[in-house]
Amino acid sequence: MKRLLAFFLPLALAACGLQPMYAGGASGAVAQGLAGIAVSPIEGKAGWLVRNALNDRLHPAGPPSGSRYRLDVRLDDKLEGLGILSDDTVSRERRTLRARYQLVDAASGEIVIDATAGSDAGIDVVSSEYSTIAAEQTALENLSKQVADRIVSRVSLQLRDAAARP
Repeated sequence: MKRLLAFFLPLALAACGLQPMYAGGASGAVAQGLAGIAVSPIEGKAGWLVRNALNDRLHPAGPPSGSRYRLDVRLDDKLEGLGILSDDTVSRERRTLRARYQLVDAASGEIVIDATAGSDAGIDVVSSEYSTIAAEQTALENLSKQVADRIVSRVSLQLRDAAARP
């Protein structure tokens, strides 16, 4: 029974329409498309973190020599108090990082993707101001990586779909 299942399972998966995202490795359509994306400068510290995270994911071998696409990103970084104690001090904060991004074809100026991505994190406010500031900064660094991952995933899907079209 196990042998029969092992034989038919790959056939069933092939029939369901699942395809590997990065088929072909570094020479595949998605990897080549990602390597051809230039990330525009993004304002602020959060912008610097997101841009670095995007470049790390898009260009693991270094900056692109030529770019077919341009990625424009605008960020909204909010830090708000949530938990209020009886003495009117904040005991919990929420940091939210939202990005609106556009993937633009460099040759034609056509907007290929216009979407948003975001993430948030909760932060405990403690008696040590240094610890709270460090936690806020760590949350921003982690959120930047998460937002960059979501942007790259969405762009990868778009590039895969574009490569599949005749």
